[in-house]
Amino acid sequence: MADDYLVRIGKLIRDARQHRGWTQSQLAEALGTSQSAVNRIERGNQNISLEMIARIGEALDSEIVSLGYAGPMHLRVVGGRRLSGAIDVKTSKNACVALLCASLLNEGRTVLRRVARIEEVYRLLEVLGSIGVRTRWINDGVDLEIVPSAELNLAAIDADAARRTRSIIMFLGPLLHRVDQFKLPYAGGCDLGTRTIEPHMIALRRFGLDIAATEGLYHARVDREISPDRPIVLTERGDTVTENALLAAARHDGITVIRNASSNYMVQDLCFFLEALGVKVDGIGTTTLTVHGVPIIDVDVDYSPSEDPVEAMSLVAAAVVTESELTVRRVPIEFLEIELAVLEEMGLDHDRTPEYFADNGRTRLVDLTVRPSKLEAPIDKIHPMPFPGLNIDNVPFFAAIAAVAQGKTLIHDWVYDNRAIYLTDLNRLGGRLQLLDPHRVLVEGPTRWRAAEMMCPPALRPAVVVLLAMMAAEGTSVLRNVYVINRGYEDLAERLNSIGAQIETFRDI
Repeated sequence: MADDYLVRIGKLIRDARQHRGWTQSQLAEALGTSQSAVNRIERGNQNISLEMIARIGEALDSEIVSLGYAGPMHLRVVGGRRLSGAIDVKTSKNACVALLCASLLNEGRTVLRRVARIEEVYRLLEVLGSIGVRTRWINDGVDLEIVPSAELNLAAIDADAARRTRSIIMFLGPLLHRVDQFKLPYAGGCDLGTRTIEPHMIALRRFGLDIAATEGLYHARVDREISPDRPIVLTERGDTVTENALLAAARHDGITVIRNASSNYMVQDLCFFLEALGVKVDGIGTTTLTVHGVPIIDVDVDYSPSEDPVEAMSLVAAAVVTESELTVRRVPIEFLEIELAVLEEMGLDHDRTPEYFADNGRTRLVDLTVRPSKLEAPIDKIHPMPFPGLNIDNVPFFAAIAAVAQGKTLIHDWVYDNRAIYLTDLNRLGGRLQLLDPHRVLVEGPTRWRAAEMMCPPALRPAVVVLLAMMAAEGTSVLRNVYVINRGYEDLAERLNSIGAQIETFRDI
């Protein structure tokens, strides 16, 4: 077999193993071989017979592995169907990846409950495993256990996995307390245009971290003589920037004040987790955070991240675009209040239950029922703002919603360089979207959706928006190469099918 074929098979085996919730050692035991042999197979560094492929497929209960093809995954969507019933919101993607990075602060055992089983998480688990952190899925693959090693082997970092997630940048904050010098591969993730890391560097330099970027790597060096002597003012109120500053402050021996901090949902979850580690954080939910650092953190901690407001918005948008009555359960209402206020202005018919708490005991949830509504375009433009404003990641869903409303809606996605461009992919499905510039789109509705076959946009939220439009379009559509959706959503097609959609997952043969 060609080397690239072995690599593709190895990746399929790895994904199937992780989906089963097994470690490499567990698969090796089932096959009667060694963990190192499984590692070589998954990396494409070992010839593998058809008999072994069949044995692996049987062990993992995975027909895809037994077929031995690792091409891209596609979705075939039969649209024009109404959704019905109820669906639960999964835990937050962005909170889960932040907590995985934060686990590097802890020398004890960390258990995270109901972790999102998504590609972004899998990539971080590969990186953590490659540097010596032991992770395993427990409780039938629902929860995740993380046990760090005394010494991290950063020289062995899985560079391929690291480059496929921008979340790797949040290793900087925890690692600067553990090693004096280290290297990290450049961060990747969605194709959203130029996204500078300079705000991260400005914050982390105050803890003595100096970064030089050469040959695809961040070369980090820490000066232990430098520590914050005055409040850190973030130059942008970004979520990951705030998280990195929090992670650096958590083990700083002293009090760190962070101003212009994000107070968004994933930042709050990280603060709650840090408190579980014994780090006091004042000002949670505000733009000024005061962190009382603890130099050594060695505790066994059990934490439940809260639900994902962006997934909740996705499901609400699915109901609106398909003109369905749907109940979305476990909605983190605090982080969707502006979106719902805009939808109310547009004429959305919905109601909600009294509030109750998420499993973390802090985040407020409701169950939200959406009904078919005659929507009108909003008077004002749709634009994101830092929390408590309209969430940046929820802006794309308003493109699909505006497309079914009467009138013209201006969407101003000012944060990313080119995400708005991908929204015009809706025109392939019958939409009438006019790109005014790289940040502004004018959407005219209502839309008579039509089926189409197209490539998945390379950005997560616009990709899901296209899928929702396909669900509304009469006929059969095909969305090709949906890896980017799997980065941020767990079993999305299957879960949408459970409430009435008809979506088939397939690969080319």
